[in-house]
Amino acid sequence: MEIFNHDSNIHFLGMRKYTIAIAIFLMVASIGLIAFKGLNYGLDFTGGVSMVVDYGQSVEISEVRGALEKGGIHNAMVQSLGGTREVSIRLQPKDDPGAVDTSGKFNLDRIAADVIKVLQVARPDAKLKSRDYVSAQVGQELRSDGTVAAVFVILGIMFYLWIRFERRFAIAAVATEIHDTLVTLGILALVQREFDMTVLASVLAVIGYSINDKVVVFDRIRELFRLARKAEPEEILNRSINNTLSRTIITSLFTGITMGALYFYGGTAVHGFAVTMLIGIVVGTLSSIFVASPILLWLGVSKKDLMPVTKENPELARRP
Repeated sequence: MEIFNHDSNIHFLGMRKYTIAIAIFLMVASIGLIAFKGLNYGLDFTGGVSMVVDYGQSVEISEVRGALEKGGIHNAMVQSLGGTREVSIRLQPKDDPGAVDTSGKFNLDRIAADVIKVLQVARPDAKLKSRDYVSAQVGQELRSDGTVAAVFVILGIMFYLWIRFERRFAIAAVATEIHDTLVTLGILALVQREFDMTVLASVLAVIGYSINDKVVVFDRIRELFRLARKAEPEEILNRSINNTLSRTIITSLFTGITMGALYFYGGTAVHGFAVTMLIGIVVGTLSSIFVASPILLWLGVSKKDLMPVTKENPELARRP
């Protein structure tokens, strides 16, 4: 199944000066957005109040969320706890004097009473089962652990590609992975979409998804370098992008459709995951086509780097 002709010859590398300049601009802009505007961290990272509410009869998550919004409690995270009558509610305490006690800590009893009062306006059968406070220190640890996880994923990818292909491929892959991650985070900072644990998980998924496209292109580059004796590196790289273009677009298209279905039918709990994946899919696909190969060309990849060590090989001698 192909969208583009396998032997098409779109000169992608002819645009490399512009595409690399755009990529650098996007990275710098993303760093600026993250540094000065910042990510809109959710309750998972900032801390807050966690409550479990039990209902006498079945209740819909949208019904609970609607009751909270109507009562003036905004941006609360509402999730089902495996049944139809018990829900988890996480929220930032209201900015009022009664929410903080004399020791400077949040008054859980006051906050819980306010929430239950709001819920009972819509459903009198709502009852508080438990409440707890998650400190901002825990959120700070989650942020640092997430950063470490992303760094280790990128370093692991670099190590794998160094062994599987060659040093230049590993450097090009890591450079584009950093680009994809930064641009994705920069867009999230620009639109101030809430950054919680599901979004962090999707950022790590974006890193894995993005490298998948690049490995396909890199594998084709290695194959064509070994098959062609006289072709220039720029020609080989350009032909590799064209040969894998249909596969890249089709994979991205169907993954995007899946994320779209998850967004519209998966509920608000996975909205952040789906949106972040959609952003990452677009950015990763474009970098696979317009950024990774130009970096390889700039690093000076050649046929010699990818040829087997043994030169006296009859099979290679028969190849054109």
